[in-house]
Amino acid sequence: MRYAIVIEQAGANFSAYVPDLPGCVATGETLADTERAIREAIALHLEGMREDGAPIPPPSSHVDYVEVAA
Repeated sequence: MRYAIVIEQAGANFSAYVPDLPGCVATGETLADTERAIREAIALHLEGMREDGAPIPPPSSHVDYVEVAA
């Protein structure tokens, strides 16, 4: 599966979350660290859902960029 992630600057570090998996979050010192951490968080989150017998939500978020005049 391919889930959309959002990574944001959070002061001195970065934070990430998955819109389709509420509660699935991660932080890191760099963008690369944060991406690695959110991948691990997704795997653990889905594993926990499977163990609990919860349905795995399919990816449904759409990510795109728009340009606007600044």
